Amino acid sequence: MFNIILFQPEIPPNTGNIIRLCANANMQLHLVKPLGFALKDKQLLRAGLDYHEFAQVKVHESWADCRQSLKDHRIFAITTKGKQRYDKVIYTAGDAFLFGAESCGLPAQIMDTFPELHRIRVPMIPTSRSLNLSNAVAIVAYEAWRQTGFPAGL
Repeated sequence: MFNIILFQPEIPPNTGNIIRLCANANMQLHLVKPLGFALKDKQLLRAGLDYHEFAQVKVHESWADCRQSLKDHRIFAITTKGKQRYDKVIYTAGDAFLFGAESCGLPAQIMDTFPELHRIRVPMIPTSRSLNLSNAVAIVAYEAWRQTGFPAGL
């Protein structure tokens, strides 16, 4: 199982889509507060359809709490500033992927704690700022899952 971490997510439908993805790919979702919405938000629930009951979602009070809970896992920060492409990393079960808030990404004080090889990016054309959060999560998550042979997948 892989771990998806959303640091202070802001847009309910993005998180709802990611909940659905995690339920379908057997990945655990970690949400780091503060959240930009309530977990009972209608848009969040609508985007996640009826998958909320199948998803493993853990809410953390802070980044320090989240990092502590995943201390035995490799964590990769996904950033437009990463030098390492996401598809060039060899992933193993248990790896975690940290994504920043939709409006601002990951703060420098968090990004600076990651070694350069653990700051990965999804390629885009040079004039683009960023991908939609739920799309970026899907791209990285499915590559990691593909590399491990899609365990439990049909």
